[in-house]
Amino acid sequence: MPKEAVFTMKLEPELREAFMAEAEASDRPASQVVRELMREFVARQRHAREYEAFLRSKIDTARAQIAAGQHASSTEVEARFAARRTRLRGKARGTDA
Repeated sequence: MPKEAVFTMKLEPELREAFMAEAEASDRPASQVVRELMREFVARQRHAREYEAFLRSKIDTARAQIAAGQHASSTEVEARFAARRTRLRGKARGTDA
């Protein structure tokens, strides 16, 4: 990939010195490390936005279902899962209760 842009930034001298020392210790040019850090940041940010959109979609769907009356109370859910546990325990014991 051609490198055509220049990125200038200000930072503390101590941070620059420590960064340059670590880049040198890893036998990589500082610019390569910065590019890698930038790519990781971009990927993390994109993932976070996609996940936020996914959650928002799930929440919107759930709210629409509640508004349409397509939901169960906690008591109903507990009863369903109690019955399910009973069936599974029966299968585990071999009684198919």
